Amino acid sequence: MGEFEDPWEDEYETESEEEVIEEENEDNEGDAMDIEETEVLQVYLPGQELQKDEVLEADQSAYEMLHSMNVRWPCLSFDILLDNLGEDRKMYPATAYIVAGTQADKPKNNELIIMKMSQLHKTQNDDDSNDSDKESDDSDSEKLDEDPILEEKSLKHYGGVNRVRVTPQKDLQIAATWADTGKVHIWDLKPIIKALDTRGYIISQKSSKPIYTIESHSIEGFAMDWSGTVPGRLITGDMHTHIYLTTKAQSNFTADRIPFVGHSSSVEDLQWSPTEKNVFASASADQTVRIWDTRNKKKDALCVKAHDTDVNVITWNRKVDYLLASGSDDGVISIWDLRTFVNKGTKPSPVANFKWHSAPITSIEWHPTEESVLGVSGADDQISIWDLSVEHDPEEDSDKIIGKSGVEVPPQLLFVHQGQNDIKELHWHPQIPGCMISTAASGFNIFKTVSI
Repeated sequence: MGEFEDPWEDEYETESEEEVIEEENEDNEGDAMDIEETEVLQVYLPGQELQKDEVLEADQSAYEMLHSMNVRWPCLSFDILLDNLGEDRKMYPATAYIVAGTQADKPKNNELIIMKMSQLHKTQNDDDSNDSDKESDDSDSEKLDEDPILEEKSLKHYGGVNRVRVTPQKDLQIAATWADTGKVHIWDLKPIIKALDTRGYIISQKSSKPIYTIESHSIEGFAMDWSGTVPGRLITGDMHTHIYLTTKAQSNFTADRIPFVGHSSSVEDLQWSPTEKNVFASASADQTVRIWDTRNKKKDALCVKAHDTDVNVITWNRKVDYLLASGSDDGVISIWDLRTFVNKGTKPSPVANFKWHSAPITSIEWHPTEESVLGVSGADDQISIWDLSVEHDPEEDSDKIIGKSGVEVPPQLLFVHQGQNDIKELHWHPQIPGCMISTAASGFNIFKTVSI
């Protein structure tokens, strides 16, 4: 499947928001003719053009953990598997399980890949290694003297995988894949995970195939979400505006043949309400965000024109159930208070708007435990992390950060992660606070910043 890169052998370029152009020349003694001018440390803003001889260097001290992984085929989508290693894990080395789907050269070469990433060590930076006051035992525990370990099991998947989603219930361990063939496959991952954790365990031929295939759609799609309140309930949306509900009764799945009708263009994303079992939201290329009740398929309950271009992604806040965030094709991020959607005669306005990304928003997700923190990825090869609880203080205008191009850094912007090409999707790890995983055409990153 892939392999981890050694962070001490490879150079990372443009990995964080704060970058340095050159290190200060520390050799300031001797003849005056040998004294070189000290370079000023500058903040690099994404999109700025580098001048001649300017080089970006990643600030490793900005990361608590940072690992990258190459893959055989790009993965447009992945999801994080809940495990039994404990909640709120902060110790290192860390372990994470994910499931991803490939975009191979031929339909028959695609795979659904279940990966176990272990021995994920804390990042060692120069400040740690030069601290002579540390005990040797503590220092040894921080060093990257062991390479990360990647174990994987793959299942054949005919057709490219547009999106992968895993049930949020830990005991189910069921995944759904949106194939570019127009079908949605449902997989039981329990035997696969057992094979990763148990030496010598053999996956049966039956376990290598989907346990159910949804054939309600007549064309491919990307939108899909499992319910967090009703186990086994799945909604899927396609490029022909149709949204279908699939339900699970005991061990059997049943797919509806009657779609939810309302959108006038492709359904791009779907999100279940975190509290209401019959309510979900949809985002579409028709520039709207709609709220639905599963008991009425003929008409949405609420609708708002959310953006001036396609609405690519949405995320429903798990801690504040009236907050929804959306990202559009023009790079705009909007935060919505769903309580303002009530009156159909009025057009609600977002409670916050941000235009930082210079290309379409490709993924967006609220932090699972910090209600004001949001992760966003864009086609401009950036991942931005926001804290919406930070407010602008007019009295501190003198402290504003302005880049060379005149772009002001919003006070809510905590961090910018770079180094991947063509970023497609990101997720916060629900059991490792502050840990984020992202997939791109260039592979996977798993990292944790010191700012979260």
